[in-house]
Amino acid sequence: MTFSALSHLDCPRCGATHDADQIIGLCPCGSPLLARYDVPAVGPGELASRAPDLWRYHELLPVRSPENVVTLGEGMTPLLPLSRYGAELGLDRLLMKDEGLIPTGSFKARGAAVGVSRAYEVGVRKIAMPTNGNAGSAWATYAARAGMEALIAMPLAAPEICRREVTAVGARLQLIDGLIGDAAAYVREQPGYFDASTLKEPYRIEGKKTMGLEIAEQLGWKLPDVILYPTGGGVGIIGIWKALTELLAWGWITGPLPRLVAVQSTGCAPIVRAWEKGLPESEPWPDAQTVAFGITVPKALGDFLVLEALADTGGCAVAVDDADILAEQHLVARLEGTFICPEGAANFAALRRLRESGWVRPDEQVVALNTGAGLKYPETVPL
Repeated sequence: MTFSALSHLDCPRCGATHDADQIIGLCPCGSPLLARYDVPAVGPGELASRAPDLWRYHELLPVRSPENVVTLGEGMTPLLPLSRYGAELGLDRLLMKDEGLIPTGSFKARGAAVGVSRAYEVGVRKIAMPTNGNAGSAWATYAARAGMEALIAMPLAAPEICRREVTAVGARLQLIDGLIGDAAAYVREQPGYFDASTLKEPYRIEGKKTMGLEIAEQLGWKLPDVILYPTGGGVGIIGIWKALTELLAWGWITGPLPRLVAVQSTGCAPIVRAWEKGLPESEPWPDAQTVAFGITVPKALGDFLVLEALADTGGCAVAVDDADILAEQHLVARLEGTFICPEGAANFAALRRLRESGWVRPDEQVVALNTGAGLKYPETVPL
C-alpha cells in the first residue's frame, strides 16, 4: 500500500513544477509551493477503522514512509455545538472546532507535525523560524521529538508561555525587539539552518489542511455553509480551502464549498483592506498591534492565496476591534465553559457583525475555529 499519494510540488503563481523529494523552500519566482497528489487509492469509508489523529489521512499527506512520522497524537479535535452562545447570536447550528486541545495548545501543532516529519524525511536536521509565539513552541517541540535542532526567533511581546515552551524542549530562543518581520530578518541571517518560516517550506500547509479534512469527516462528508478563521500568515485558511478543493476533485464531497471568512483585528488588517479594495495581494500594515498577537502579521507571504480562497468561495474578510475580541472571549467562556484564545474570539466578534448585517442567515450551519487554548493568554482575564 502506498503510504502517501504525493506526486510533485507546483507553483500557484508561475505554474512551474518541482520534484517533491528534495530540500526546497520557495519557487525561484518567490512564491510558496503547494504539494500535489495523485488520486489516492482510498475512500472515505476506509478511514473509520484508523486511529483518531491527523495521520489517518496519510495518503493525502506528504510523508512517504510511516517510519518518518513525528507525532504526539495530534488531530481529530472536537467539533462542539455552541447552543447557548448560538442562541445569543440567533444561530441554531453554530459549531466550534477547538484546536486548544491539541498538543502544545494550538493548531500550530498540525503544521509542525507534518512539516517536521517531511523535513526530517528529506534530510533536514536543523530548522529555524520566526514566530509570534505558538508556531515556535510547536515547531521546537516537534523538532525535539524528531531529534532535530531548532532556532526560534520571536518578538519580545510574544506570550511568555511560548518562550518557556521553546526553552523547555531545548531549542535556541532568540528574542527580537520588533515584529515578526524583524524576527524573519534575523532568521535569514543565520547560516546552516533550513528556513521553516510560514509558507517558505511546502508542508506546514499540509498539516493545517487536516482541519478541513476533519471538518468534512466529522460532518459526515457534508459541508457547512460558512467557516470563519483568524488570519495572520493565512496558512490555516489556505489549508482548509486546499483540503476541500482536493476532496471535491477526488469525489469525496460535493459542492458548493463553504464561504470562507478571513478574520483580522482592526490593529492589523492587511487582508481585509486588500479584500475591500479588490486587490490581488495586500500592502504592508503600518504600526501593527493587537491583543490577538498570533494574527499580528503586517504582510503575509501567501496573502494572494488567502484572497483567492475568499473569492473562490464567495467569502469575505472582516476586521474587529480588540475590545470586541475580549468581550466575545469572556462571553463564550461564560456561556459555554470554553476559555478560547483571543484569535479564536476574533471569529465570534466577526460572526456577531455578520449576523447583524444578514451576511450569515439564522438557518445556516457555521463553523468557527478556535485556534488555541485561552490558558496561554492569562493576561486577557482580569482577576
